[in-house]
Amino acid sequence: MSWVVRLATSAALALILTGCGRSAGPAQHAGQLTVGFAQVGSESGWRSAETRMAQDAAKQRGVILKVADGQQRQENEIKAIRSFIAQRVDAIFLAPVVSTGWDEVLGEAREAKIPVILLDRPIETKDAGLYLSAVAADNTLEGRVAGEWLVGRLGGKACPVVELQGTVGSTLVANRKKGFQEAIAKAANIRIVRTQSGEFTRAKGKEVMEGFIKAIGGANICAVYAHNDDMMLGAIQAMKEAGLKPGKDILTVSIDGVPDIFQAMAAGEANATVELAPDMGARALDVLAAYRKTGQAPKFVQTPSRLFLPDTAAAEYARRKGLY
Repeated sequence: MSWVVRLATSAALALILTGCGRSAGPAQHAGQLTVGFAQVGSESGWRSAETRMAQDAAKQRGVILKVADGQQRQENEIKAIRSFIAQRVDAIFLAPVVSTGWDEVLGEAREAKIPVILLDRPIETKDAGLYLSAVAADNTLEGRVAGEWLVGRLGGKACPVVELQGTVGSTLVANRKKGFQEAIAKAANIRIVRTQSGEFTRAKGKEVMEGFIKAIGGANICAVYAHNDDMMLGAIQAMKEAGLKPGKDILTVSIDGVPDIFQAMAAGEANATVELAPDMGARALDVLAAYRKTGQAPKFVQTPSRLFLPDTAAAEYARRKGLY
């Protein structure tokens, strides 16, 4: 498909993606910055919080933020980016569902002189100039923090671990797995006995955990490592329905720091979470503002990866439940 045809198709898609029945472009919002946000979806509490916080941050700064829900499909995100290009937005934020396959569409954005900032997840490309900056956590560090907590908690006790991975094909997933494996490699008593994707959702996490329990027995599982809290919350439900005591019979460690995992920790049903700060949209807007002023931007902005345990869970739940 030629560039001209793609541009025409994208213009038609703009009405659907933005829910706006009038013509789009900078002229209709004179003097205001307009940013398109191609979001992975709303598969988890963390993801929904990221979107809402980005919207709040944009509103506070007087920026128009147009969000397109990719529904966990790369083709939807690519269509959204082309729509934003057709609308002549001032910048594009992209939370990529997978790590590869972005070069062509990001090349189109560069040709249109629209800077792209990655949120939450990196991409694999030979041309780093296709994006201005990336705002994300160190996903390998997140996995390492989770693994180091488990090593310290066990104190040498033999521990078969089951792992709930996120979306297959994401660099984030590969790195969270890598970091965890690096940490437990130092402890001969810990080994991963089952790994399967729970697709970052609570329902799928529950389904996969049910399969683990059925296949190897709850008594043969010492701990669960989940790449996000929502999958862990589903796994906790599966444990309870199988007559097990999550947090006691089976230890849990996951990543994100959503309110419900703190509630589970306060109830004694979860043991640890590694926070992934969801305010990436605000940080990306700050990068964009600095770039527009100075012409320069950091290539990578790292967000914190803090470990939280049950001793602060009740307070963290009370603090976060109004933010997510």
